[in-house]
Amino acid sequence: MARTFALIFFIVLTACGRGPAPGEYLFVWAGDSAAKVSDFLAVIDANPASPQYGAVVTSLPTGMIGTHPHHTEGEMPANRHLLANGFHAGRTWLFDLSQPRQPKILTSFVDVAGFSHPHTFIRLANGHVLATFQYKADSATARAGGMAMDGEHSTGGLVEMDERGTLIRSGSGSDAAIADKRIFPYSVLPMPAIDRAVSTTTDMNEDDKQATSEWVQFWRLSDLQLLRSIALKPGPRGNENLFSGEPRLLPDGKSVYIHTFNCGVYLVRGVENAEPSATFVKGFEGKNCGVPILASHYWLQTVPEAHALVSLDITDPEHPREVSSVKLGDDEWPHWVAIDATGKRVVLNSGGYSGSDRLFIINFDPTTGALSLDERFRDPGSAQPGVRFADKTWPHGFIAHAAPHGSVFSR
Repeated sequence: MARTFALIFFIVLTACGRGPAPGEYLFVWAGDSAAKVSDFLAVIDANPASPQYGAVVTSLPTGMIGTHPHHTEGEMPANRHLLANGFHAGRTWLFDLSQPRQPKILTSFVDVAGFSHPHTFIRLANGHVLATFQYKADSATARAGGMAMDGEHSTGGLVEMDERGTLIRSGSGSDAAIADKRIFPYSVLPMPAIDRAVSTTTDMNEDDKQATSEWVQFWRLSDLQLLRSIALKPGPRGNENLFSGEPRLLPDGKSVYIHTFNCGVYLVRGVENAEPSATFVKGFEGKNCGVPILASHYWLQTVPEAHALVSLDITDPEHPREVSSVKLGDDEWPHWVAIDATGKRVVLNSGGYSGSDRLFIINFDPTTGALSLDERFRDPGSAQPGVRFADKTWPHGFIAHAAPHGSVFSR
């Protein structure tokens, strides 16, 4: 009788379907490098015990071409609804990934609260989304699907909204107290325990050569009132302060690390005070250092010039110490990273900024900070680790060179 009941239960469970196990799948936001066919979301088998480990199981086109698939949320939300932006089009998609092999598009939206080109999305405890919007929407440069990237832009702001783009509140990043008007909100860190948010200011428009983006901004989280803007000071090289990027809350719950795309790391303290401070604590070789991860007391930093992911022990945040690194091929320029729910596996890609466009999984030891390449994660039959996005036939019929960017594990 027990066996019969177990069999019936299994059949019912299978028929009803189930959500993915943590880390069982990877969802990768990508587009055609030649901008000739639709951007899409790819679903990859990321279960190390699966015989299809590393295989693409399905893909979902958006129906739009050349939007520049860029950031997704950094981790899968609890409801398994993932926000992903096509930055050049200023359009955001909301994907339902509760059934990974049957992904769905729930909706898409463009401008919110008079701001355009969202970049970063952070889920709040109240169920809302805090987002950075780079620019003030300008009808003079509007086009189908969003505002044009070329031309002059005005400062955008922060927006609190629901996941479908319905406005709750907003605040402008324009600061009358400083002369620099080229401030374009890039990424944001909410700090609800002290009613603050910290945002950075790099302009995604690479043709804007005047925006130095050394600014960091401090907000009252409860009403999105801008309180203060401060400029990061140069490090020993003289330009590590330019292009402020990703802020992360340190284990003490009140201090913040901020990376820059010029490969500096700054320690920010006194966020709750009238005059916060920012101190340079670490520099890496080269420029264009991409997305970092904070995992317990380890800082994992992509360093394109070294073709590597580097692990720092930040137990003493004023004196971070390198403990490990994993080097990829010389044609890889690491940019995007995200970690799974176990805190032991990291997905990494070059963000569409290199010719290789491989997707890798890096093993991470949260006890020692050690990094190692998962050699088993590869295309079926391939002699090289990593899943290629070039010259692949995708399930929805696209055959060409795709560029991956935002990538997250299932939860």
